Amino acid sequence: MLIFWQQRLVLLATPKTGSSAVSVALESLASVTVARPPQLKHTSAERYRRHVAPWIEAASGHSFDVVALMREPQDWLGSWYRYRQREAILGQPNSTAGIGFDDFVCAYMSSERPAFADLGSQEGFLSLRDGSLGVDRVFCYEDIGRFVGFLEDRLDFEIHLPRVNVSPAGVTTLSDTTRQRLTAHSSADFALYARVRAGETA
Repeated sequence: MLIFWQQRLVLLATPKTGSSAVSVALESLASVTVARPPQLKHTSAERYRRHVAPWIEAASGHSFDVVALMREPQDWLGSWYRYRQREAILGQPNSTAGIGFDDFVCAYMSSERPAFADLGSQEGFLSLRDGSLGVDRVFCYEDIGRFVGFLEDRLDFEIHLPRVNVSPAGVTTLSDTTRQRLTAHSSADFALYARVRAGETA
């Protein structure tokens, strides 16, 4: 999470959407940079609205615009799957080494997720408890240039994103059956992503 005080802007770090690269590129401009632990770096919209927003708005006397990125849902799961194949966690319960992507997604959709597939959702991260969207603008990770352009205009700063925290290469294709199941299981994510792609959240 990055807070830009003078620009009245907050960037929430949706997991697996390039947040580490954005943080490295912009931390020198931010008034507050929360890079660790992950529970604080990846402060959700609900937690931000309940705990952080009242504090900074009371201190500044202003409201802040809140922005975030969202990734295509299958691609988002693919990034997690590949990230958890890295050598550093081989043999640990959250490692996906030796597990196919189809099986990983099926485990993610199960009622009792194993540790390697125990993930939330982007829609859950970006929404409030009442189901409403908890951020002012959402940008597509796949069109990150538009997001960078928005930040450059808002911050008056030329941005160059480094390659950091990149997931290992891996095969992330799904069978037609699993893709259909995922579309139904994660319908809220796919619906929100469609809105983002259509520009309805920006």
